[in-house]
Amino acid sequence: MADLADFDAIRSIVDGMDCVVHLGGVPREGGWAAILEANIVGTRNVFEAARLGGIKRVVFASSNHVIGYYRSSRKVGIDELPRPDSRYGVSKVFGEAIGRLYADKHGISVAALRIGSFREKPEDARQLSTWISPRDMVQLVRCAIDAPDYNFLVLYGVSNNTRGRWLNPAAKFINYWPQDNAEVYAEQFKMPIAGGTDPAVEFQGGSFCAMEFSNTIAKIQ
Repeated sequence: MADLADFDAIRSIVDGMDCVVHLGGVPREGGWAAILEANIVGTRNVFEAARLGGIKRVVFASSNHVIGYYRSSRKVGIDELPRPDSRYGVSKVFGEAIGRLYADKHGISVAALRIGSFREKPEDARQLSTWISPRDMVQLVRCAIDAPDYNFLVLYGVSNNTRGRWLNPAAKFINYWPQDNAEVYAEQFKMPIAGGTDPAVEFQGGSFCAMEFSNTIAKIQ
């Protein structure tokens, strides 16, 4: 155990590793001070410690909230510009950017996993699109660790959902073949009607988009 903001502690923990799986940080929207310390300073510390330790690969837990302000009706891949829906989402944009820097500048192999809704089972209608099961999450991380050499990859952490919104071209490269599908839970949820006034319905980030929202939905294309 260590504080992500304590560089010396992180440096000692990762020393001697071949690969670091970085899942730490504030896992939800929060105040700026906490996000800054854990998700931004802490993520920088992990990558810098990896560089100094000669670590060959870092698997970074990014988030679907990197692209949260794209419309729910749109398919989104890995080449679209980031549209973070929260301070948390901004911190994950930073994590992907610094991962790309360390891949290009220092030769560390980096996989950024844009994790969807990691739950035992879907908890609401939105998660019929964004859910990733525990079994598939374990498989995804293992595949990112064991895949042939790569420089920098972005992958969506999502199961094989019938209502999936995300294009995941690098999944085949790392041999990730998700086994589960949220559709088996679909009858438990009433689907919201799009075209209304709720940002949580209109945009892919769900409730993160609705938090503190003071814009007009129609202005966001």
